[in-house]
Amino acid sequence: MTHRNGGSGDLSMAGEDYLEAIYRIALEDGSEHGVRSVDVAEQLGVSKASVSKALAGLRDSGYVEQVRYGRVRLTEEGRAYAKEVWHRHRLLRTFLTVELGVDADVADDEACLMEHAISNETMQLWMGYLERHGVAVEG
Repeated sequence: MTHRNGGSGDLSMAGEDYLEAIYRIALEDGSEHGVRSVDVAEQLGVSKASVSKALAGLRDSGYVEQVRYGRVRLTEEGRAYAKEVWHRHRLLRTFLTVELGVDADVADDEACLMEHAISNETMQLWMGYLERHGVAVEG
């Protein structure tokens, strides 16, 4: 199943998860030289072979590129898409924990599932609602 979120393109939930993982690892490391496939595998709890297969598809779609030493870097389009998915995740996680009192680990897992199913239009309305009610999205 693909998800049309109005972002850069259509990816499966797994594809979006890979982009988000690459984005998050790059943010944490502060690296502009790309991330290691093994780090993506570790963050997502998948095999290196699964990462290689997913990266091939993301490369073909123009979302990632291989750079020196086999590191993976998001293209401009991939970074924009991943940033959008990560923002959705943070907004949903914040709402679940702050407004509903959901346990942080549960909220993180559920936000990961929910982030793929909500349209851009609904997310924009939800963000506006939260901002009007003084809820700031956590990092």
